Amino acid sequence: MRTKEQYRYPTALTIAGSDSCGGAGIQADLKTFSALGVYGMSAITSITAQNTLGVRGIQPILPEILKGQIDAVFEDFTIDAVKTGMLYNKAAIQVVAAALDQYRPKWIIVDPVMISTSGSRLLQDDAIEAMVDLLFPRTTLITPNIPEAEFLTGIQIHSIKDMDEAAQLLFAKGCQAVLIKGGHLEGEQRIDRLYQLNQPAVTFQAETVQTVNTHGTGCTLSSAIAASLALGHSLTESVRLAKEYVQKGLLAGADVTAGHGHGPMNHLFDPKPLQKRVIES
Repeated sequence: MRTKEQYRYPTALTIAGSDSCGGAGIQADLKTFSALGVYGMSAITSITAQNTLGVRGIQPILPEILKGQIDAVFEDFTIDAVKTGMLYNKAAIQVVAAALDQYRPKWIIVDPVMISTSGSRLLQDDAIEAMVDLLFPRTTLITPNIPEAEFLTGIQIHSIKDMDEAAQLLFAKGCQAVLIKGGHLEGEQRIDRLYQLNQPAVTFQAETVQTVNTHGTGCTLSSAIAASLALGHSLTESVRLAKEYVQKGLLAGADVTAGHGHGPMNHLFDPKPLQKRVIES
């Protein structure tokens, strides 16, 4: 006799900083998860005082409180995907690396957040080496933009050929897959390149959206990738779907005034209902 099926939500956990103006960080991640039909959870690494004009202050969360947040979530839920954003310091990275080893989630997306859209520093110097050594080898995908990829590899990136070279250098640091975001390259097209070990690179192109509302687009892209993975899509398809989501969100919010600086995109232009999946016995 067949028993009645039980369900759960597809889930994603963001481990990142809080953005008081709501356009980036934890707030953008949770909006993205919800918009794509995924149940989102969070572990906050830092509290920031910021708005669309810039970051005014950062207060890191105590390592034991960060660990407590992560433990509480993993001990109670099945987590399909994890994304990290602003980790800020070495202590937070050590906590996250230990948690990834303990709980071993299937999908781990690391957005190596270093500088905010407004130009504020979001990662301490001693944290950079820790991120490379402790997180890159444990990660499904890292998602650096051009300045971040340049800093991590030590080379200048002005072309797709340079992006290809940077990806190989990042593979040498232990990465399994790299999405280099080409939004800082010249041209009318935004070109991103996805690199996976022993596979051909995949290029994603999109028209440049004329808008100042770009606050939190990197956070949103990485959380959209995590959400799509949680829904069961492949890595390549998840990147494609995430790119499409961000492009539509930028277009939907392009002509809206939100704050006096780099405003947020429209995360909720077409929200999906929360999905369900059968609990496997």
